[in-house]
Amino acid sequence: MYRQSSSGQLSFQDFYLPFGGKLSSENRWVKLAKIIPWEEFESTYAEQFSEDMGAPAKGFRMALGALIIKEKLGVSDRETIDQIRENPYLQYFLGLHEYSDKAPFDASMLVHFRKRIGLDLVLAVNESVVQAGMEPAAPAPPPSSEEGISETNDNDDSDPPAPPSSGNQGQLIVDASCAPADIHYPTDLDLLNQAREHSERFIDELYQQVAGCLAKKPRTYRQTARRDYLRIVKRRKKPRKLIRKGLRQQLNYVRRNLAHIDRLVEAGATLAVMNPQEYKTLLVIHEVFRQQQHMYHHKQRRIDDRIVSISQPHVRPIVRGKAGTPVEFGAKFAISCVAGYVFLDRLSWDNFTESEDLISQIKQFRDRTGHYPVSVHADQIYRTRNNLRWCKRHGIRLSGPPLGRPSLDEVQQSLLRQQARADESVRVAVEGKFGQAKRRFGLGRVMAKLAQTAETMIAITCLVMNLEKRLRRFIVVFLLVLIRLLRSSQADVTPFTETLSKDWLKILDHGKGPTEHVWAVE
Repeated sequence: MYRQSSSGQLSFQDFYLPFGGKLSSENRWVKLAKIIPWEEFESTYAEQFSEDMGAPAKGFRMALGALIIKEKLGVSDRETIDQIRENPYLQYFLGLHEYSDKAPFDASMLVHFRKRIGLDLVLAVNESVVQAGMEPAAPAPPPSSEEGISETNDNDDSDPPAPPSSGNQGQLIVDASCAPADIHYPTDLDLLNQAREHSERFIDELYQQVAGCLAKKPRTYRQTARRDYLRIVKRRKKPRKLIRKGLRQQLNYVRRNLAHIDRLVEAGATLAVMNPQEYKTLLVIHEVFRQQQHMYHHKQRRIDDRIVSISQPHVRPIVRGKAGTPVEFGAKFAISCVAGYVFLDRLSWDNFTESEDLISQIKQFRDRTGHYPVSVHADQIYRTRNNLRWCKRHGIRLSGPPLGRPSLDEVQQSLLRQQARADESVRVAVEGKFGQAKRRFGLGRVMAKLAQTAETMIAITCLVMNLEKRLRRFIVVFLLVLIRLLRSSQADVTPFTETLSKDWLKILDHGKGPTEHVWAVE
């Protein structure tokens, strides 16, 4: 059941404080509450609830607001509830009408909030927040007939792109990264040992159902299996021959345990007594055994859809080739950076080639801004022949050196190096967004255990970064208003205020926004 909250923006002046006083309009949470379009997505969120069944669910503002608070503060679910209970500004941000020293909900509700809101709804909120902070988009030109064609007769990829049309404006920065999941570094031996331990526990539970029908409990050799496992993992140097021996032993133990489970079911035990999580784990153990057995017999190190965690079977190894961490375990996501704002373009638990998304990212840029970009700044992996042809056809310059043999002209080589340095100084902005997301927020290690909740957390992080940028614009606007007042009252400080205003405009990320147009110094 869902009960629609009262319409209209909650005023901070009407928020009741039992100890007296009023909320400050300059508080960051009060400003953030004005930025987010709560009412716009209230009905979309309410569609998943029944109108007349069940207890009233928490409103959209409370659900999304709690997730934003958690990611912005970088705390756990329990600490988030404590912060909300102690801070009246956070309670106002959640849509409450008065302060209360009691928690508005339990910490476990945050898991349900991440499930209910979902990835698509967070992306829609992010689009609305960013569009309100960017310049109004001009109507997008109608797509040409050649836009969807990937092949062309122009094979000269080394030529410079066609001159940009008068409608091309701005810069697009794209890149991809990985959000590591909170799992132990996986090894084949550890996975089989975990599978064996879980299967032994399932045998104990199933045997309790048919203890009177069987003469004795199936033998699992758990002590011997544990000793064989520790004998290998405790060694500092592990020869390949020794590891294969350990894999063979653990495979035999897991095979025997799975056969015992089948015989217990035939004897009358039922799997219905297991909770959904235990039944899912049993299915994962069967798949882990199949994959590990296949790799052992074929002497392979890779397999499709490889499971690296029994508790999080959706996690896949992502080969990135980075120094120190050539392989990461988590979700791979591609983002685009426009005027300092971040858009989550693709999110997948499987590895993918980010260059395949470049054309679609450019088209999304046009949908958001009304025009194609003048230049696209990306890694070398994006410089495929198909992408170069498409960008050339639309007058877009794709950063990086041209394909083919380098020119012998020293002047041209010098110009290319200068252009490369300039492009890299622009592209570094997206690396800063990755660093902000992983060091300041929660993408350095995603703590959510479910695939759906983890995807929501990644999208929430992008939303919080954009909200922070919108909040910085509020501060800049206030300072510029103050500067204009000083200039009007004190003529002798004009040179100082003019320089200060220009410096504050440079603090904003690249790109022009409404702040510059409204408050720019003449």
